[in-house]
Amino acid sequence: MRLRTLGELPVSAVGLGTMPLSIEGRPDEARALATVHAALDAGVTLLDTADSYHLPGEEPGHNERLLARALATWGGDTDTVLVATKGGRGRPAGGGWTVNGDPRRLRAAAEGSLRRLGVEAIGLYQLHKPDPAVPFAESVGALRELAQEGKIRLAGVSNVDADQIRAAREILGDRLVSVQNRYSPAVGDSEQELRLAAGLGLAFLPWSPLGGISRSSLDGPSGLADEGPFAAFHEVARQHGVSPQQVCLAWLLSRSPTVIPIPGASRPETARDSAGAADLELGEEELTALGRAVERARRGAGHGRTGRLSDGGSVSAARRRGAVR
Repeated sequence: MRLRTLGELPVSAVGLGTMPLSIEGRPDEARALATVHAALDAGVTLLDTADSYHLPGEEPGHNERLLARALATWGGDTDTVLVATKGGRGRPAGGGWTVNGDPRRLRAAAEGSLRRLGVEAIGLYQLHKPDPAVPFAESVGALRELAQEGKIRLAGVSNVDADQIRAAREILGDRLVSVQNRYSPAVGDSEQELRLAAGLGLAFLPWSPLGGISRSSLDGPSGLADEGPFAAFHEVARQHGVSPQQVCLAWLLSRSPTVIPIPGASRPETARDSAGAADLELGEEELTALGRAVERARRGAGHGRTGRLSDGGSVSAARRRGAVR
């Protein structure tokens, strides 16, 4: 497994997003644990979770407790595994997601995550989403205090725009190591944020890197369809004898040395397949063909372009469309 860095910490070039293991349609615990173990066996050392990854109305932390059990029952060396969690969101009964960036709430959330993960300090703690009712500086300031107290080692921000990234960097300094936004071949709203993160030396963690489309439907009309706008991904996949999903993730990795995709999985075979993208080498002609396909598809969908900073293509625009989780 090739490595990339979060701050100065080496991690696998492809991580694992564990949300599917705890929300609606989640697998039973045996399969969930097997999925995490499969990713770890494949060399994945970055696991992304959140205290709000649970069913609506359920006690927070289902996913964090699951990861703690997965690591405790895995036969490998967990010293190199980084668990990245998030705070500031909730899933009350009745469905929907709430946001709460109050510093006191974030402190309580982080302390709850510490207990559930069974660690002395959280490897990477991320503000899940800015709260419009709370000054952004106050929310990020809570992460700074947690870092100063040794409760978190590294800090990150999620679902943010470029101005918020700059503000977080000003407050957190070198403790800020990552930005996690929605980004995929189909969705380029965070093109500007990706480039800013790269310029600042921050890891960029695309969530929903396959566009939120399940593996089973990836060949369907709404996915990377063989006859659709992403046909080039299928062609490259055939040439390499791999899945279109691997090509998708490899293309994301080519966008910047700071990109670390965190594809979700609810089956061991999916986790293994995604991990394989880290070692898939694409040629310049292939990357050019894929880039052209992405450009055409995004232009048609009104998302950000790959060739330059997108016209207003920030998370703010996505947020107005209700696309940010």
